[in-house]
Amino acid sequence: MSAFVTAIIVAAGGSTRMGTADSKQFLPLLGKPAVSYTLNAFQECDLISEIVVVCRAQDSDRIKAIADACGVTKLSAVTEGGSCRAESVRNGILAASTGAEYFAIHDGARPLITPGDIALAVNTAFETGAATLGTPVTDTIKVADADNVIVSTPDRSTLRAVQTPQVFEKELYTFALTGAEDLSAVTDDCSLIEKMGGEVVIVEGSAENIKLTTPIDVVIAESILSRRAAE
Repeated sequence: MSAFVTAIIVAAGGSTRMGTADSKQFLPLLGKPAVSYTLNAFQECDLISEIVVVCRAQDSDRIKAIADACGVTKLSAVTEGGSCRAESVRNGILAASTGAEYFAIHDGARPLITPGDIALAVNTAFETGAATLGTPVTDTIKVADADNVIVSTPDRSTLRAVQTPQVFEKELYTFALTGAEDLSAVTDDCSLIEKMGGEVVIVEGSAENIKLTTPIDVVIAESILSRRAAE
C-alpha cells in the first residue's frame, strides 16, 4: 500500500529529569545532537512522505539548522509546541500537508528508532488504522496504593511497554483528538483512540528504542550507537 504519511516529531519538552538546562533533544550522542538521529531515521524510511517537528519557539532555528546539516529533505515544517503533549501533536497536525493520510507520531527524544521499525509500525497501521511499537515487560510490575503498599500484581504476560512511533489513520486520529475532554491528561496518543472505544494494535519493536529521560539513558544510547557503528 502507498499513502501519504506525515511524521510528527514531538520535541517540545524540557529536561527536568535529565537535569540539564538545554532541551534533551539536543543532548550530544557521540558528538551529534540526539534529534539528528531521530530525523535521519524518518528521512531514510521510504514510507514517510514528510516530517513536521514540534518544538519550543526558541529551538525552531536550531532544529532547521540540524536538519540542513544532516541532509534531511523531508522536513516540511517546524512549529511551536503547546502546553501539553496532545496540544503539541495537534499543532503538528495543523502544520502537516493537507494531503496527509496517516500520522506517525514520535518522541524526538527517542533517537535510536530505526527506519525498519518505523516501517513496521506504519505498515501495521495501513492494515488496522492504528498501531504502535511496543515490547513485552520483563520486570514484575506491582500496583501500589497512596501509602506505597502493594495492592496487586498484574499478569506480566499481558503487559507491554509502549513506544513510538504511534501511527494512525488521519480521520480516526483527528476525530479522537477533537472528542477528547481534557488534553492535559493525555500521556500518549494511543489513549485517545482507546477512550473513544477504538483499537490500537501493538507490534513488537526493539528494546533499543529507548527514550532519553535520565542521565543513564545517554550512556546506554551512546553504547548502542557505538555498537551499531562498529557493525
